[in-house]
Amino acid sequence: MKDQTWGRIGGLVPGKAGRRSSGTGQPLLGDPLDGIDPYLPANGNLGYRVSRYDLDLEYRVATNRLSGTATITATTIITLNRFALDLSGALKVDRVTVNGTRARRFSHRSNKLTVTMEDELPPGGVMTVVVKYSGNPRPIRGRWGEVGWEELTEGSLVASQPNGAASWFPCDDHPISKAAYGISITTDSPFMAVANGSLQRKRTKAAQTTWVYEQVEPMASYLATIQIGQYTRQTLTTKPVPIHAVIPPRLRRDFDAEFVNQARIMEAFIEWFGPYPFPEYSVVVTDDELEIPIEAQGLSIFGANHCDGSGSSERLIAHELAHQWFGNSLTLSRWKDIWLHEGFACYSEWLWSERSGGLTAEAQSRKYYDRLASSSQDLAIGDPGPARMFDDVVYKRGALTLHALRKTLGDNNFFALLREWTREYRYSSISTEDFSGLAARYSPQPLHDLWHQWLEQKALPPYPGP
Repeated sequence: MKDQTWGRIGGLVPGKAGRRSSGTGQPLLGDPLDGIDPYLPANGNLGYRVSRYDLDLEYRVATNRLSGTATITATTIITLNRFALDLSGALKVDRVTVNGTRARRFSHRSNKLTVTMEDELPPGGVMTVVVKYSGNPRPIRGRWGEVGWEELTEGSLVASQPNGAASWFPCDDHPISKAAYGISITTDSPFMAVANGSLQRKRTKAAQTTWVYEQVEPMASYLATIQIGQYTRQTLTTKPVPIHAVIPPRLRRDFDAEFVNQARIMEAFIEWFGPYPFPEYSVVVTDDELEIPIEAQGLSIFGANHCDGSGSSERLIAHELAHQWFGNSLTLSRWKDIWLHEGFACYSEWLWSERSGGLTAEAQSRKYYDRLASSSQDLAIGDPGPARMFDDVVYKRGALTLHALRKTLGDNNFFALLREWTREYRYSSISTEDFSGLAARYSPQPLHDLWHQWLEQKALPPYPGP
């Protein structure tokens, strides 16, 4: 993908929102310093919580033209007569209705769609917002490069981490806002459209095909995706979880060689982390090269360069699958806790390496500890700051934190903790405090020093013994 300067290998953040009122009954809107999360102060919105998005979309590949109707079901949490949604300025809003009444007053600037209602809604009021919009979607540019909707040579992809969802639909674009999704996408018939959830139906009429998906489990907006290309779909296995491959026909042979262990990785992760959290899993391989794979709920997206048949991408295959537990089912409430996604996914790579006959987790830990020790130590991964939240140190030191915890607890307690972590917080928003509190139940000794040394201080602690 173009202009991606950070090492995204999937993963990111929701929680239990502390949404506030101004004290006058008005939602606090528009002040970027008063946002939900200081890492992305302009993203996310106050005054309501979304429970469902229904997206009815039509996309013309040749002209990169997107037309959409988004129906957003939400509940107010304060008295509300004005609210905002995140939506790229590249898309033109044609009409907005709230609870069936056309909104006469709305503005769309600085990637915010702000709507003023004729009558205010009390706390707990149901709000059904319908936004009709269209335009030529393009990525949203920020400090992490360009994220969101992007054209391919033939087709398109969506890579929204961390704030690109607004490039293609109006949303409450912060991971703390998890919701169910219904996605209908109509596109030119030679192309397949893949979205989150289970395919409910497909119909072809004239030169266009409509694909309808249902994502029941709550999902953060940055994990919502549509992938469009001239793909074929095959089922790799149905047990223990249905796994599908969506690939260009020319890559079939290399895919079979590169992803030969996909089902075995799934089996190992279920053993270590507990049941797979979604009904099925799909792997999409684009016909274009991508700098890095893309994480989405229920599926992962790789470039043709990750599918050359050499087996060199197996650690990435493991990493992306791990995010289905750590990042998709359990999603962060604060971006500063990004290590809970990337550290876990990176450590999953090391666990799979050991299971598959490669370097053991201990050897991997030693290797990356020595690399970190020989480089500058200027990052506390428990709060790395927005500019560096995708720094490789967060990945590797996050994984080392888990290895230190494993050596402190012992294998039985460590893996029991991981299974309880994914079970107790399934589909929830999480924080470091949630994990450290749960880990304390498995430790005969206080863990405060471990968390402080590995997460809060910049200096590298001694290698975990023995």
